[in-house]
Amino acid sequence: MDNNLNQKFEISITRVFDAPRELVFKAWTELGHFAIWWGPKGGTFEVVKMDARSGGEFLGIQTSPDGNQVMWTKFAYQEVVEPEKVAYIRSFSDEQGNTVRAPFSVIWPLEIMNNIMLEDDEGKTVLRLKGFPVNASAEEQEAYRGMAPKLQQDLEGTFDKLADYLAFLN
Repeated sequence: MDNNLNQKFEISITRVFDAPRELVFKAWTELGHFAIWWGPKGGTFEVVKMDARSGGEFLGIQTSPDGNQVMWTKFAYQEVVEPEKVAYIRSFSDEQGNTVRAPFSVIWPLEIMNNIMLEDDEGKTVLRLKGFPVNASAEEQEAYRGMAPKLQQDLEGTFDKLADYLAFLN
């Protein structure tokens, strides 16, 4: 695993939210918040299970905007430290939470590590996300690198939804 981590290509996004860090942390870790804003724009998302703590799991169903594609996703929370960090490995899964290949590519990495750091900035929150494949072959890493622009676009859209949700709460 260390070898793959040294060769990793990562996505890095920094975003400032006009909300206190404690609220942004809750939006990431509490079902009542997370279920409202998570997922790309236009699609729907249903949370089946959420235990956002170190060692906990998340399981959800994402439906594309046209309703034609349904994808199960899971998070294996690695480290959750209130109110500053949420780190999880994201995978596609079946209904029982077993890791499966992505429906769109047989060479997509099975596991993507996401590290989210939250910093207080005079009442606003600076979110720094770093995402990269773990335990991935060279071919899987290259697939991730090739999809990086789309991944960033999707994450930015998701963060737009989070910003709108936080503005609604404030």
